[in-house]
Amino acid sequence: MPSRRRFLQSAGSVAALVATGGRAALAASPGVTERLARYMVAARDQELPEQVLRECKHRILDTLGAMVSGSRMKPGEMALKYVRTLGGDAQASVVGSDFRTTAVNAALANAMCAHADETDDFEPVTKAHPGCSVVPTALAIGEREHRSGQDFIRAVTLGYDLTCRLLMALGPDLVRGSHRSAEGTSSTFGALGAAASLAQLDEKGTRYAISYSSQQVSGLWSWVKDKDHIEKAFDFAGMGARNGVMAVDMVKNGLTGVDDVLDGTHNLFIALSSDPKPEEMVKELGSRFYVTETAIKTFSVGYPIQSPLDAMLTLRKQHSLTPDNVRSILVKLPTDAMGIVGESAMPDVNCQHLVAVALVKGAVSFNDSHDVALMHDPKILEQRAKVTLAGDKALMDPAAPRGAVVEVTLTDGKKVEHFTKYPPGTKENPLSTEAVAAKTRDLIAPVLGSDRAEKLIDQIGNLERLDDVGKLRPLLTA
Repeated sequence: MPSRRRFLQSAGSVAALVATGGRAALAASPGVTERLARYMVAARDQELPEQVLRECKHRILDTLGAMVSGSRMKPGEMALKYVRTLGGDAQASVVGSDFRTTAVNAALANAMCAHADETDDFEPVTKAHPGCSVVPTALAIGEREHRSGQDFIRAVTLGYDLTCRLLMALGPDLVRGSHRSAEGTSSTFGALGAAASLAQLDEKGTRYAISYSSQQVSGLWSWVKDKDHIEKAFDFAGMGARNGVMAVDMVKNGLTGVDDVLDGTHNLFIALSSDPKPEEMVKELGSRFYVTETAIKTFSVGYPIQSPLDAMLTLRKQHSLTPDNVRSILVKLPTDAMGIVGESAMPDVNCQHLVAVALVKGAVSFNDSHDVALMHDPKILEQRAKVTLAGDKALMDPAAPRGAVVEVTLTDGKKVEHFTKYPPGTKENPLSTEAVAAKTRDLIAPVLGSDRAEKLIDQIGNLERLDDVGKLRPLLTA
């Protein structure tokens, strides 16, 4: 707690100096890089509030489920195949497999597994996907360094904070407006936070690692054209996990670098944003935790489809909807979601298809959302023809950026509609521990068996008591 107090005091120093007109002192006051690095070091010993601890364990379990299930999907299989060719010291495990490799390679493969489809969590305001890069990074470094479960939790919490705060500092919409991917841009910093924490870099080393990470920040909006979800898995997760681990390991092995990359001339913020707000990078550190604010998906589909499915299934239940009594379905989405989930070639990112599946089946399972054959099923195609998407500027609500309205016209002309502002799994409509466990159980059991799924769920529920993260290995590997 003293470390946290010192950080918060230093974070407020600039504002105090401005208020008193202390220009000379202000010039010598700590920059963003120094304050961020100082907090990152202090956060290793920071006691987390009970809610943050619980929500962090939820996200860890949820992401592990995405990793294990993703190891049996094409992007994960391709990542495992590639990393196996790299060899390397057996430092960290690759999920769903029988081999270990270097921490940087394991982080790359496991992260691509975590975003092999649309199962991982999502932060609605920034559009970041923190879990799929942060948790695999923490798992790889935690296993290599024999860190405790408590260390693991604190590292993941820090990683989520850096993921989202980078985008808040750059401006999420400005990033997307410049043809850059918010998800790819932020993932390197999330991995940096987790890796630096578990590698226990000092303040100077942390500043160097921030610089090496800044040099690697990338991500283009072109991922929307990926038809196989393979490059997307790299863009959203694998790239960032690799970059963050590499940055930390370079510094850990003695490489030096720039110690103020977030400040002054040629800094990261002015390089990547037309209207940066650097103070957002350190704003409310230690009191606001983004790991409590991401949305855990109830459906393994693209996030803009969570609200339409919730609304469609709600209407189906309330009004006994069937394919026979539905004439047409209008789905209203935020305008920025139209290019992501409209008529995608991938079933789990195609809103019209999934709404049709929901109408026909009354549910959308993991298997249904990934079944390419369903996209050609005559029964589904007949209902899909009834579904129309429309962008609605009124849904571009910063407080609820992924809400949706579903309006159904019945064969008798009657219209019914439902507005899902916050789908289940959001911070406004959170899932219980039991619900997160149920989702994870369905993802892990088909790959590793029910017994190991139950043991892993129990272990993560008591993760803060685990003395070595490496003990998770038998529960995650084939």
